[in-house]
Amino acid sequence: MTRRFLDLSITLDPDVITDPPFMRPSITYQTHEETVAEVQNFFPGLTAEQMPGGLGFAASETLTLTTHNGTHLDAPWHYHPTMDGGKPAITIDEVPLDWCFRPGVKLDFRHLPDGYVATAADVEAELERIGYDLQPLDIVLVNTAAGAAVGSLDFLGKGCGMGYEATMYLTSRGVRVTGTDAWSWDAPFAATAKKVAETGDTSLIWEGHKAGRDIGYCHMEKLTNLDQLPASGFTVSCFPAKVKRGSAGWTRAVAIFED
Repeated sequence: MTRRFLDLSITLDPDVITDPPFMRPSITYQTHEETVAEVQNFFPGLTAEQMPGGLGFAASETLTLTTHNGTHLDAPWHYHPTMDGGKPAITIDEVPLDWCFRPGVKLDFRHLPDGYVATAADVEAELERIGYDLQPLDIVLVNTAAGAAVGSLDFLGKGCGMGYEATMYLTSRGVRVTGTDAWSWDAPFAATAKKVAETGDTSLIWEGHKAGRDIGYCHMEKLTNLDQLPASGFTVSCFPAKVKRGSAGWTRAVAIFED
């Protein structure tokens, strides 16, 4: 049996557009030669020339970012203070690991227009098309038009979103982890803002996220390579970084195939 891996995570790169300007991460790089001061904290007076190879301590990076930069897993706490009928919403360090290593299924929504809000009927139709019987704790990944736009100026406005009823369709059937290659599980903000302005209905804002008030669940955002996945027949690994009381945690999401 051969095991294959497909990386579903984008590279954390400040120069690639995957977030609005106010949210973009920054990375400061230090070479081996630039870390002599760090090694002197442990070995006072030691010079680079005295180190093996005549270099400093070690290469290092300092990052300034949020837990929502890069490919990440959102916890129920991100959406609302409570879940599951008023229970305290769990934070990312409380997410059951059992949720994060499960069979995966891909919904191909690349044909849906930018800003469209997918419904329960859309989900049901796609599951019927691919001939898949959804199981509790399956990890459901949504391939949108945003996946092909990572790094472009219009990335934030690309792809469809998952609405309240689509999200509830999944979670009411036992799904607890989902994911999208778009910036948000919900439709792009520009499309939502237009609808809110036209209707005055503010419940449309982050309606997919807010479904977590009724049934607690996690979703991944800014996945990649979903176009390379089959509809099913793979396992998803997406364990999040353990950030105390965090609303999200970065994840190196991977699809695993057993041939």
